[in-house]
Amino acid sequence: MIIAGFNQAIGMAEVASEHGDMVDHFLEMVHWVMGILFIGWTTFLIFVLLRFNKKANPKARYEGMTSHFSTHVEIGVVIVEVVLLLGFAFPLWAARTEGIPTGDDVVKIRAVGEQFRWTFHYAGSDGKMGLTDFTQVNPSNGIGLVKQDPNAQDDFISLGELIIPLGQKVIVQVTSKDVIHGLAPIPLMTQQDAIPGREIPMWFTATKTGEWDVVCAQLCGAGHANMVSSVKVMPKEEFDEWLAGQTPMFPPAAQ
Repeated sequence: MIIAGFNQAIGMAEVASEHGDMVDHFLEMVHWVMGILFIGWTTFLIFVLLRFNKKANPKARYEGMTSHFSTHVEIGVVIVEVVLLLGFAFPLWAARTEGIPTGDDVVKIRAVGEQFRWTFHYAGSDGKMGLTDFTQVNPSNGIGLVKQDPNAQDDFISLGELIIPLGQKVIVQVTSKDVIHGLAPIPLMTQQDAIPGREIPMWFTATKTGEWDVVCAQLCGAGHANMVSSVKVMPKEEFDEWLAGQTPMFPPAAQ
């Protein structure tokens, strides 16, 4: 409770994903270590300024420091940083990049960034994402969905609003139409760069219903500050109802 209150006081983001607590704890550990280092090195600096000032030492000593205390402290700091990197950062990174879920119950979404908005492409009721071709991008088909692909017939898009179900694994393939962007739904404790010509997966499981901002984490142009969308987590029943009520990009009457 004390740490949670401290996190809230310093403005750490709300956690709304399954893996978020692990990320939060790692950030807490890093901040506590940095705080201890700050106090330690500041104390050492004040000691040096008082102990070796000109008034106390009118004649310079050219042999310098004879004690190995500072060397031992530096080695200790390096060991702590190595433990943080190898023991926490690398395993956390590996879990997010190598443990991508599979299965029919996984919700598949594409996030397409452009100056200055996000378009979210959903696989539809069949769970199969239609092919896209950026040469087919036009004002009525902003993601370049290939109309001839059978898997594309029930696909639809959501402009500026990422809708996901509670407690269900979600994979978002992140890409861009122009420059590098960064998809950052903050409470889900994840972020992925959107790079033109590439689709990079990010995945998560939401643990809390609500609605939060999605920001662009890369400086992408003059309108970067206005590139704000939202992520909305709703119960699975409501999500399924919302999913069924969406209009495909290529409805049967238009084929």
